[in-house]
Amino acid sequence: MQPERRRNILREKILFPVVLVTVVIVTFLSLITTLHTKPVDDINNKYTTVGNILLTVTNYGTLGKGYCGTQPSCVFPKGSGIENFWLGGLWVGGYKNGTIRVTTGAIDVSNANKQEGFEFTNGPGSTITERSSLINSPYYSPDAISHQDFVCQFFDTITTGIQSHTPLGIKVLLETYTYDLNFANFFVICNYKVVNIGYNGDNSPIDSIYVGMWKDMVVRNLNITPGCNAGTSFFSKGANGYVDSLNLEYAYDHSGDIGYTDNYASVKLLGVTPKGANETVRSKFTIWQFKNTSDPVYFSPVDDLAKYSKMKGYLSPGPPPVVMDSTRINTLSHSAGNRVSLISYGPARKPDNSSFTLRYAQDTLNVVFAVVCAKKWGTDPASYDSAYQRKELYLNAGWAQRAYDNGYKLPSPPDLPFVRSEVESQKVTLWWANNSELSVDPISGRRDFEGYRIYRTSPNSNTSLNQDLQSQLKLIADFDSSHNMYFNNTGFGFIKQQNFTTFSGDTNKYWYKFEFPNQLNGFQYVYAVTAYDKGDSSQNLSSLESSLLSNVKRIVVGVPANNNPSAEIGVYPNPYYGSAIWDGTGTKKEITRKIYFFNLPSKCEISIWTLAGDLVDRFKHDAATYNGSDIEWFNTYSDGTQKFAGGEHAWDMISKYNQAIASGLYLFTVKNETTGEIKKGKFLIVK
Repeated sequence: MQPERRRNILREKILFPVVLVTVVIVTFLSLITTLHTKPVDDINNKYTTVGNILLTVTNYGTLGKGYCGTQPSCVFPKGSGIENFWLGGLWVGGYKNGTIRVTTGAIDVSNANKQEGFEFTNGPGSTITERSSLINSPYYSPDAISHQDFVCQFFDTITTGIQSHTPLGIKVLLETYTYDLNFANFFVICNYKVVNIGYNGDNSPIDSIYVGMWKDMVVRNLNITPGCNAGTSFFSKGANGYVDSLNLEYAYDHSGDIGYTDNYASVKLLGVTPKGANETVRSKFTIWQFKNTSDPVYFSPVDDLAKYSKMKGYLSPGPPPVVMDSTRINTLSHSAGNRVSLISYGPARKPDNSSFTLRYAQDTLNVVFAVVCAKKWGTDPASYDSAYQRKELYLNAGWAQRAYDNGYKLPSPPDLPFVRSEVESQKVTLWWANNSELSVDPISGRRDFEGYRIYRTSPNSNTSLNQDLQSQLKLIADFDSSHNMYFNNTGFGFIKQQNFTTFSGDTNKYWYKFEFPNQLNGFQYVYAVTAYDKGDSSQNLSSLESSLLSNVKRIVVGVPANNNPSAEIGVYPNPYYGSAIWDGTGTKKEITRKIYFFNLPSKCEISIWTLAGDLVDRFKHDAATYNGSDIEWFNTYSDGTQKFAGGEHAWDMISKYNQAIASGLYLFTVKNETTGEIKKGKFLIVK
């Protein structure tokens, strides 16, 4: 059974019979799917995968990609279904030959001309280069800045297909940096370098430059309210705020999927180069109603003069301009609306505090932003917004600032241990190598490995619709070096083997072993092994632990493949009464049920029949490749990395005609595709 058929059930049977989408949303969604028709090589399928934030990055000046399709726009935490960003885009404005020009990477759509306002392009053959500073990454490069870099460039000098666009004549080099660290896995740094390349022979300088990031931040849980079919009401539930002292703007879910989001999404200005002597870099902030042409204050700018005015932090044009103030910000942070915002810096200054001029092919203006996400702090209602609730946001933004201030270098824990998992009925065994013990601290230059920690989720923790895997992983065991002054001095006798173990097709030498007995068959668990160091008091550094999220093993416990001709094939739970403890919840309950066939041979075909002999469903099983992705349960509550023991196959009790089956007794046959042998059985469904 194909995943697309399962998704059709979600769309057609459960969520909405018919949804009337407004002209605004139809226009905007059309924009996302047909953003560029120019003869260039647009890339919009790259997104950060290191850390706990999944942000789409393109090579034409935008961030995020809308909520349609399966690719994340800006998901945080991983696997939660919580999107935090609809779309963002770089804005650059200035004076060229005495005339104001503004190039926008994205805007709220002002008319049906889908290219207008999306004014950065790239050249034929353009790409996004991925690189990593992690030695074990397939993208390892000594030139990498972070654990996952994206590198690309785009420019504003192509006008074909773009309406109302007068280029500044600039090229932008973009590098994004993401970190796989427990204390810094919630932000993506966006490093923009702007260069004057001229346009149509006009190589004049650009003066009074402003650089900003436009964005439509919408914090919603797509497991609760899918964005493609939700209409304008989907976008009108967010509230916004701005913290001037931190150069930080933010958004949160005020009245949408409350209880299933509880996030802050934010953009922070980290710094600029060059800057004036002793200049305290301060951002400008403004906001307006999406596609509004009538409000005298919160209107959407439609020409370069109005856009440049917005980049200066103004709400309405002067004189005198209306500016953001504490009263307006307080109102925005406690009321919902369909808004877009702009955080910017300018005018750019030289080190001598004079006005910076971007001369042709000579100067570079470097402006750095960070997309930062956080969970709301405390237990106050999620619809509220207070400095107390923003505690984690401030901490996370502080780490982004620290990375920038330190030249994008952060303290580093030991390397991730190489981990292998083995699955049996009611048992999981973790094996790992000793590579972490050879790690050298980049600051002290010493090997400072101290110990290992082992984590696991509870068997039913992964059926919520706003998962935060990092918080669900619970410490099971902690082993550290003995005979020193650090931690518990447990030693490694319980887990270290006398001789290393190897596995076929795997070159690693596994010295450590930890067994999890009494695991529940049919349940999905997540396991992790981390390494931690001693810390460094001379550098005021506490002990650092390797990433929880990049070393997890997601396992569905069950029986291995059984090719014994005498083995009896069965179903559990049998009978199935109304629901099983692992079934989904809420609006997805009907399509996130499942039962398991077990003791299956390595390759087989499973057929399900009514007592009258009518075929209900038929699908194939291959122990080497099966991961449950043919049913909605695993599409909702897994991430595609889940591993099965090999002898089980889940079925969602939905027929080949996309209908949930009725209560009753059903027959099944399992045909061994290697031997041709057929086995039979039956199961009872009671709803």
